[in-house]
Amino acid sequence: MAAIEEFRAFLAASLVTPVERTRTESVSARRRRRVVVGVTVVLGAVGLGLALAVRPGDPLFYLASLGVALLWIAGAIVSGPLHLGAARTRSGDTSLGLLQGFLLGILLLAVFLVGALVVAQVPILRGPVEGLLDHARYGALWVVALVTAVNGIAEELFFRGALYAALPPRINALGSTALYAASTLFSGVLLLTFAAICLGLLTAAQRRVTGGVLGPIASHLTWSMGMLFLLPPVFALGG
Repeated sequence: MAAIEEFRAFLAASLVTPVERTRTESVSARRRRRVVVGVTVVLGAVGLGLALAVRPGDPLFYLASLGVALLWIAGAIVSGPLHLGAARTRSGDTSLGLLQGFLLGILLLAVFLVGALVVAQVPILRGPVEGLLDHARYGALWVVALVTAVNGIAEELFFRGALYAALPPRINALGSTALYAASTLFSGVLLLTFAAICLGLLTAAQRRVTGGVLGPIASHLTWSMGMLFLLPPVFALGG
């Protein structure tokens, strides 16, 4: 029972109860942020679709993926100020939220790896995932890992940083998640969109609690790097 209570307290601190903060942004600054974010979302979605359409093993895939990441980063920076955020610790103090982000990323990774065992049994779902995994199989793994890490940071800077701040407070969590998922639609892989929804909801909740992007970045990197290295063997086991 004590472990369950600890787990509940962790979830409440990391995903439910916001850390107090006071920030203001002028109407003109908010309008500018929204214009920049809107243009970046459209360009990034098209760029991601084009990158994933590149033949596995083609060096152009890495360049295209990094190009999309640079687009997200540029959009985030140009849109306005970004914040690292702060998390509440068990003692009542605050921290940067890196440990919370890591642990939440591990939890999401575990759920997805269990789900992969099921997906591997369904041919219509297995095929698209195999196509995504081919980019890791046929390329240099360290390069894929680097691209994955850069993209994870870039996506959080933009979607949980700039985009989240551009939306009205009452819809910024769901709205940023919906647009994050929509940006993957051009890839044609529905499971990638599903993953974006799950990851987006988790990191948006962190963004709401911490007020910044550092915790979401930690979760995103933990999940994405774990999927890169652990999904292929788990998928093979399921098949």
